[in-house]
Amino acid sequence: MTITTEFVLRSPSLPLVSITNTLQPNELECIHALCLQPDVQIFTVQFDLDDGVSKEDLLPLDEVVEVDSLGETGDKAVFRLTVELKESVSRAFAPDFEGAQLEPTTITTEGWYETKVFKEYESFNEFRRSCESHGISLDLVSITPDPSTADNSSQDGLTDRQREALTLAISRGYYESPRQVTAGDLAEELDISQPSLSSLLRRGERQLLTSALNTETHLNALSK
Repeated sequence: MTITTEFVLRSPSLPLVSITNTLQPNELECIHALCLQPDVQIFTVQFDLDDGVSKEDLLPLDEVVEVDSLGETGDKAVFRLTVELKESVSRAFAPDFEGAQLEPTTITTEGWYETKVFKEYESFNEFRRSCESHGISLDLVSITPDPSTADNSSQDGLTDRQREALTLAISRGYYESPRQVTAGDLAEELDISQPSLSSLLRRGERQLLTSALNTETHLNALSK
């Protein structure tokens, strides 16, 4: 099942965050990125014209190796930046996580705001683990199953509330070993009690297992 995720990556090591700290535009957009080498990447970025950012402003930044001005489009100034990546960032992003960028990355002083689609939940979890193991925190904003696959998955018999609880639990690492979040944390996020959360998960898990194993008739017979 493909999933669409929105999240914020936070780390002082992330490329281009220094621009918003040093030059202080409100934000910039990265509309394209190309990896030349493990430690060098080319970013195509755009700034609001009102920010007044120039090539001369960008060149002195420590991480920037080369700057090319690509001109203006609408109310944006567009630049191509060759950036030297820090080793931790290179290692965090090195594996192929089967994720695809859906929208330009928005970069602020807080970090990178991204929207990506992943082939499956585990691909996203691998990406998150890789980031966090290299000092890059990932704050999940939302996670949404692809509608075309969600229609097919409706045959599993889950209620909307069970699906919501299970999706949140998976995305937050509840089923990982060791667990990354407690049932109390999930309950608080869903604004329900912990017993209610546990019941939702338990009934949802049972329904998924029943559907996957096609044993509903047998289980019902045993329960009588």
